[in-house]
Amino acid sequence: MTEKLLRPLRTRPWPERWLTRVLGAALSCAAYLVCLPWDLRNRPSSPGSLVETSPVTGIGVLALAAVLLLLAVHFGLRDALAWPLLLVAAPPAVLLYVSLRTHPGPPDGFADAWPLTWAAVTLLGAAAVLVAGAVARQFRTDLVDAAEEELSLAGRW
Repeated sequence: MTEKLLRPLRTRPWPERWLTRVLGAALSCAAYLVCLPWDLRNRPSSPGSLVETSPVTGIGVLALAAVLLLLAVHFGLRDALAWPLLLVAAPPAVLLYVSLRTHPGPPDGFADAWPLTWAAVTLLGAAAVLVAGAVARQFRTDLVDAAEEELSLAGRW
């Protein structure tokens, strides 16, 4: 069973391949929705208080990062290098964009700073997913076999 779960997707039938990809995108969306609140605006800690608190917790961000990195490693092992970006990094980036776009901040001078926040978080997440996928890709046995075959063929000439 483990061999089937870790076999490259290009060797699998197309329905299984695409079902696995859709499931990965759905899992990254679900992880975002579970770990981060939909409305990211700061709120007063109590009515009439001047101190604001963020609904985003460190545990939620770490849990989201862990789930996304595990998904990136899985798709890095099983699929081409671009797929982890599309399946793991893109859905949370789209959800974050929609969340920031639909919940504008207070008119305190930072209301229009959300594009910079979105760009920074998206770039950081995409880079982490790409690195995790690339590192996991180094452990694929089919790529090692192909590289050894190419080297042995080159040595014959």
